Amino acid sequence: MCGRYTIIKSPEELENQFEIDVNKEVYQTSFNIAPTQKAPIITNSNPHKASFFNWGLVPNWSKDPKVGYKMINARQETILEKPSFKSAFEKRRCVVLTDGFYEWKKNGKTKIPSFISLKSNKTFALAGLWDKWESPNNETLNTFTIITTSANLFMQTIHHRMPCIFENNQQIKFWLNNDLKPIDHLSVLKPLEKDKMKMHEVSLLVNSVKNTKASLIDPVENFGTLF
Repeated sequence: MCGRYTIIKSPEELENQFEIDVNKEVYQTSFNIAPTQKAPIITNSNPHKASFFNWGLVPNWSKDPKVGYKMINARQETILEKPSFKSAFEKRRCVVLTDGFYEWKKNGKTKIPSFISLKSNKTFALAGLWDKWESPNNETLNTFTIITTSANLFMQTIHHRMPCIFENNQQIKFWLNNDLKPIDHLSVLKPLEKDKMKMHEVSLLVNSVKNTKASLIDPVENFGTLF
């Protein structure tokens, strides 16, 4: 799965890399984005601008927005079977901008966090879905989920799942293209090549959503709590 990630590049860097406009008054960097928090994505309905949606998909037909807490990830293998994701996959796709994500490996009773990123050190995108929910009082909530797939050999050392990663603009534009068929979009939901990724263990401080400082992604040579 994917339960925490970072977005740490400047808005100008994001604009140059992804060919989008970023609202600098809204954009905030974070070393520990958690579910329900607002984060920048690019949607298929507005591919030239960063949109700021809440993490945790709330389907437009849902009666309770709290369902978003349980919908931070969507499995690639069953995306066309789940009512919560099928319509969004066909009509409301997005990519989630990130510099890296966290994953935890069990070590006895302890879960050791690692930070995973690209060897290129570039910002990349995670395949996602978005939706727009409206309350009975006409309040709007825009949300997204991250699509996961089976882990490649690199990720299998710590977890059996990983997010679907797009490393370049060509892949992103393909995913957001409204003229393609669902089978075409399904074809790009696969694990990234293992030799393009890197990881290192980090402090348990990342476990708390209150911690967002840059040192969260610093390597921990001999794992400890480092409080």
